[in-house]
This record gives sequence, structure tokens and C-alpha cells, in this order.
Amino acid sequence: MSNTEPLPENHQYGPNPGGNHRYSRGGDGSSARRAALIIHTIADVAAVFLGLWILLFLLEANQANVFVEFVEGVADWLAWWSQDIFTMDTDGLRVLLNYGLPAVIYLLIGHGIATRVRRL
Repeated sequence: MSNTEPLPENHQYGPNPGGNHRYSRGGDGSSARRAALIIHTIADVAAVFLGLWILLFLLEANQANVFVEFVEGVADWLAWWSQDIFTMDTDGLRVLLNYGLPAVIYLLIGHGIATRVRRL
């Protein structure tokens, strides 16, 4: 077999007239999809940290634990703007609302932006 033989038409490195092959680098919107995936993932990760902190707080996890401190620090950083919006006497409900609100907002905004970017 020599190197001068042409590749078959359906080979993954062959001609791609439609531009819809998953490895193509043309103007098929792959960079928009990639950007949308990144935005989507960031929103999901933010919501996971906030939800995890709510769960750890409600389950009364040891707040002296390094992991719990880390999750609390990230959740505080993500929810700085929503702290003390709700000032209930019940700590569990207060944490649920003050950290749950930004989690829902991050999901809605992040997924909405990702959808718009994906359509570009």
C-alpha cells in the first residue's frame, strides 16, 4: 500500500462537503456549542456547590471539617449578594432560601445564556 492512494469518500479525514461531521472545523457552530457547554457547566457547578452547602447544613455536617469549610466558603462566595434576603428564625429554612435562590437563578440564567449562544 502506498501513500498516494486516495482516502475513501466516507473516511473521517476525507472530504466533508456538508460540514456536519463532528470533527469538522468549519463554520458549523462548533465553537458556539463549545461556549454554550462551558456556560452551562459553570452554572451547574455553581448550583451544585450551593445545593451541597444546603444539604451539608441541613444534615448538620461537622463545620470544622476541611471539606465542609471549603464548600461553605465557595457557597458564601457564590451567594454573597443574596445573604440575609430572608431572615427567618429557623436556621435551616433561612439557609435553604438564602442559598437556594442564587442556585435557581444561576441555573436559569446560565442555561438561558447557553441556549442563546447555542443558537448562534
